[in-house]
Amino acid sequence: MKLRMLWSVTKRIGFHKVLAGFAAWFFISAFLIMLVEPGISGFGDAVWYCFVACTSIGFGDLVAATFAGRLLTMLLTVYEIVIVAMFSGVVVSYYLEVVHRRENEIVMDFLDRMEHLTELPPEELKEIEDKVKKYRY
Repeated sequence: MKLRMLWSVTKRIGFHKVLAGFAAWFFISAFLIMLVEPGISGFGDAVWYCFVACTSIGFGDLVAATFAGRLLTMLLTVYEIVIVAMFSGVVVSYYLEVVHRRENEIVMDFLDRMEHLTELPPEELKEIEDKVKKYRY
């Protein structure tokens, strides 16, 4: 259920499209870097280079030597930084929705009990009274 709610938040704010765009740009960048960089011989190496650049690991086994390769790397890493920042917002939105739903459930339960106040046993009435006093003061 929680993953479903996270996916719902992701879709509602359109983050899934941004993530798909990043994935596409990642592989396009890898392909273009493979074409322009003499030290990167295959698509697998280019994908590895892009991964290392995005994660800021920077092993140094593969490096961009051309201006075009460095420019593509810069664009890819800036895009990745934006994705990470946006993901933080998605997670915060998710938790706010979880809290909001929980509050709604508590309020609905309380209102239901208020509707049937005359039917409640004395111990439940005392419990409600104690909760009201706790929240009021």
